[in-house]
Amino acid sequence: MNRQSNLYTVIYSVVLVLIVGVVLSVVYQALRPKQEENISNDTKRQILAAALIIPENGQSVSDLYAKYITDSFIVNEEGQKVDSNVDPFDVNVSLEVKKPANERLLPVFVCNLDNGVKYIIPVYGAGLWGPIWGYIAFDNNGDTIYGAYFAHQGETPGLGAEIEKPAFSSQFQGKDIFNEQGDFQSVLVVKNGQEPASGAWVHAISGGTITSQGVQRMLSNSLEPYTAFFKNLKQGKEAQK
Repeated sequence: MNRQSNLYTVIYSVVLVLIVGVVLSVVYQALRPKQEENISNDTKRQILAAALIIPENGQSVSDLYAKYITDSFIVNEEGQKVDSNVDPFDVNVSLEVKKPANERLLPVFVCNLDNGVKYIIPVYGAGLWGPIWGYIAFDNNGDTIYGAYFAHQGETPGLGAEIEKPAFSSQFQGKDIFNEQGDFQSVLVVKNGQEPASGAWVHAISGGTITSQGVQRMLSNSLEPYTAFFKNLKQGKEAQK
């Protein structure tokens, strides 16, 4: 075949593309298990962070998770455990929060610490530039926040991105999500000088108003469907099937 012909060029290009495609596919399949393991470990790290467990040098996230997260399950809006073929760890919270509350799968992660059992709930919402998410750990009274972890996809560095810093998330520790009448109230995120006279609140990120408002909406939307579950905990009961 004439190597200077257009036909030869086309055939050569097609063969080259096929070879490169096969090589990339093989590499992707070879690396996929490691990629999935890294994603899983990052999620575990975030769940542990809500319970104020931070791996030290040499500590395995997977081992810490196995040690402290002793159970997980899914509840419904009535606070009852539901049978599902979906592992709580694999629930796509970004899709669940878009559903009506009575149709959601609501994951719960049980964490056993020296100072008592904690219940960790995933939250998901929208910031200024993209998704924001996190995990909230509650004391076993079903009301008081023990710890919080927040993350984002593309918030502005030095502004909205500050939600991932302990200076912001640590404010949630000790806040109650029910008022004195026993009604769900979540936690407000307010500017300096606009603190409410009652209810649970934290200070917003300076210069990150929209992201801070997104955190407030995220908490309300994500946590309110758990109201019955939290009330069961307040009464000393866990979810029943």
